[in-house]
Amino acid sequence: QECILSGIMSVNGKKVLHMDRNSYYGGESASITPLEDLYKRFNLPGAPPESMGRGRDWNVDLIPKFLMANGQLVKMLLYTEVTRYLDFKVIEGSFVYKGGKIYKVPSTEAEALASSLMGLFEKRRFRKFLVYVANFDENDPRTFEGVDPKKTTMRDVYKKFDLGQDVIDFTGHALALYRTDDYLDQPCQETINRIKLYSESLARYGKSPYLYPLYGLGELPQGFARLSAIYGGTYMLNKPIEEIVIENGKVVGVKSEGEVARCKQLICDPSYVSDRVSKVGQVIRVICILSHPIKNTNDANSCQIIIPQNQVNRKSDIYVCMISSAHNVAAQGKYIAIASTTVETAEPEKEIKPALDLLEPIEQKFVSISDLFAPTDLGTESQIFISRTYDATTHFETTCDDIKDIYKRMMGSEFDFEEMKRKKNDIYGEEEQQ
Repeated sequence: QECILSGIMSVNGKKVLHMDRNSYYGGESASITPLEDLYKRFNLPGAPPESMGRGRDWNVDLIPKFLMANGQLVKMLLYTEVTRYLDFKVIEGSFVYKGGKIYKVPSTEAEALASSLMGLFEKRRFRKFLVYVANFDENDPRTFEGVDPKKTTMRDVYKKFDLGQDVIDFTGHALALYRTDDYLDQPCQETINRIKLYSESLARYGKSPYLYPLYGLGELPQGFARLSAIYGGTYMLNKPIEEIVIENGKVVGVKSEGEVARCKQLICDPSYVSDRVSKVGQVIRVICILSHPIKNTNDANSCQIIIPQNQVNRKSDIYVCMISSAHNVAAQGKYIAIASTTVETAEPEKEIKPALDLLEPIEQKFVSISDLFAPTDLGTESQIFISRTYDATTHFETTCDDIKDIYKRMMGSEFDFEEMKRKKNDIYGEEEQQ
């Protein structure tokens, strides 16, 4: 979030100094290379075995996420032209867990008709539902068919199309990407828009709606850092932060190595301001190194698996993201699968077991349990703007909501892609004339 905001703020003509206590870009969302560093980070004894290949062939994400092809982050990348520093691949398939087995989430009408996720009559009803969603336009009441997008609950919409529990499970969790079932009793507009985003993202590339950058997610913050630098931003890695200097309740600077860099506004993640955030939960993530593709995925070199909470008697879903040497993040013939979920009990490793069972045999695993923090200070007085910790979702939509929220609190106006595009054209336009 901080790297993207530093890029956006630089384009907006602000003077940006970006300091990071780490020696790499992206903080919590970094990709760790070489593999030796990952072993050190998780305090594993010894060096990685020979069988893991060259350490520098690895770029292991700490936070597993994919990009929705039609989602907000892709829009931010396109508008800022950060796409010129990145190459993406489409994730080969999305799978959903049902009754102990995984099934491909159908990505075409032909696949939907052939899918064993639902029976024949269910398929017809589901198709009707998808056609309804595709034609739904919140500005055209003729497309509502008696549904009030701001009042009718999603539960009632499912009833209207007579969809059964299994179909509801995979629609809500694998298409609309909800982590829990709370959405069922909320107005249906948001859910319908989420399913539309999924379908439109899927329509762009056909295999799945997800994209992933070659060399790992750590490329994203670097791309935005580069954007910031083009517009005069300054980046300092390995910069310890000694204190945030506050006068009359308002931030005036940051002290590092005995010097104070003065500022009017400050953006940071929760780890820098423990007194201004509260813990809102925990996420467990398990990074697994495999020497084989995941079973029953048709040997895909990348995929996502969603285990809806209902299927494993939980309140929140379990996710698996899998990528491989095809994405320049692992040695030849190796696969990285990262399982994650929101912690609900005192034994998080037990909670994530259904996902790990799908990945066996696992060559090496790295377990992390992270606290989730949200700001208690919105920054209106202090002018300190704090991002939220990355949640368990496996896409960047919630992260982008946070970026837009911080932008609005800082600037007092909504983040407008078009406006940003115009500003950029002005600057680039001038350069060409000189």
